[in-house]
Amino acid sequence: MELHWVLMSAITILGSYLFVKKFVRRLNGWYYDLKLRNKQYPLPPGDMGWPLIGNLLSFLKVFKSGHPDSFINNLVSKYGRTGIYKTHLFGNPSIIICEPEMCWRVLTDDENFRIGYPKSTLKLAGSKPLYDVSSEQHRRFRRLVTAPIVGHHALEMYIERIEDIVTHTLEELSSMKHPVEFLEEMKKVSFKVIIHIFMSSKNQNVNIKIGDLFNDMYNALFSLPINVPGFAFHRALKARKKLVQMVQSVMDKRRLMIKNGQVRDKKDLIDILLQINDVNGQKLEDEDITDLLVGFLFAGRESTATGMTWSITYLTQHPDILKKAKEEQEEIVKTRSPSQKQLTLKEIKQMVFLSQIIDEMLRRANIAFSTFRAATSDVNINGYIIPKGWRVLTWASTIHMDPKYYPNPEEFNPSRWDDYNAQAGTFLPFGAGSRLCPGRDLAKLEISIFLHYFLLNYKLERINPECPITSWPVPKHIDNCLAKVIKVSGA
Repeated sequence: MELHWVLMSAITILGSYLFVKKFVRRLNGWYYDLKLRNKQYPLPPGDMGWPLIGNLLSFLKVFKSGHPDSFINNLVSKYGRTGIYKTHLFGNPSIIICEPEMCWRVLTDDENFRIGYPKSTLKLAGSKPLYDVSSEQHRRFRRLVTAPIVGHHALEMYIERIEDIVTHTLEELSSMKHPVEFLEEMKKVSFKVIIHIFMSSKNQNVNIKIGDLFNDMYNALFSLPINVPGFAFHRALKARKKLVQMVQSVMDKRRLMIKNGQVRDKKDLIDILLQINDVNGQKLEDEDITDLLVGFLFAGRESTATGMTWSITYLTQHPDILKKAKEEQEEIVKTRSPSQKQLTLKEIKQMVFLSQIIDEMLRRANIAFSTFRAATSDVNINGYIIPKGWRVLTWASTIHMDPKYYPNPEEFNPSRWDDYNAQAGTFLPFGAGSRLCPGRDLAKLEISIFLHYFLLNYKLERINPECPITSWPVPKHIDNCLAKVIKVSGA
């Protein structure tokens, strides 16, 4: 009798497992297939995952393991190399695209696609003047507000500020006897650059407070958008509100200075934004200016810091490449006049090999795993439908690591960029189209200046060279690149 009970229990458990595995898990897919059955074109192949949560758990699992492209590879192995797949992520039915032509089409088609990041991301980091407007308004506003940060004159003006921050930081790090989390130190550098460019704050208490508030916001970037105490999103919204109040205080003081004719010799971005008119001839709203600062922080701090860290990591792993890069920087210093002590934009543009190193780092590290769009109407791509309202993820990392476009893609090889003309859609570290990352030139400038001084005067000694990597939310070593910064003898 007891054996019979054990057997029946085992059969029940097995049956329940099979029911959940084979039936419940397929409900999500059946629901969307039924909902869209009358459409002219079919959905792409793929897996919609579990009801409500979709494939989020498996997505997070592979990203945290440091092998993000295994998520795509599983789809390819199951459904073939179609380059377009259906899934369900971050609370939305989604389409993943990982072929250059299709990615390019989505990113450059403003009529049928808009910015489509998860709700929590848009609420915390979204700059409404740049995403929550029509395509034409976006283009006009983008030209208006990005000119002060990407123009030739602006970039030249920022060099001295960035140099001061970089040189002081490296000197300080090299004086420390204990190892530091190099990635976290680079975040401080990027943060200081953005804050300095935006509002030149020299108040360390204010800067630290803004940094702490930003960390609370960043930690909830892809969280569930649940505004209830105890959830990360709720804590992030409170942090954002406090950050807005701090920036508002700075704006009020600057506006009063402008009114009283107190013109600053070196205008910050906040000074410029307070005085320009929008596309309708009106002054920018304070909310718009604050949104822009928050957007720049999210876009610039993590990605630029991660880029600097991976650049040094790859160079440290490849002494021959590091040697060639250092020689280029030494040659630039040799050819300048004795009276010149600082970098110029002309010199930075002469750093051909260094620029290739940065491009190769962007390709190899894949700092942003995807660019998010949302369909504003039903779109047919390669015989498959992207339904209106569905999110679209252009998965650039799969393209960047495709041997068809980059032979031996695992190899860090800056020389692959010699006279290389990338096919449209094969190199997408900053997106594409009218919504191409507006801060890309500033980010590259910052990384170039940092690498210039590091290569000339310092080296990195990692404590855990074989440290595992996680890819969530950005690719990084789990010890945040624990290392010592060593000043080179004679530097």
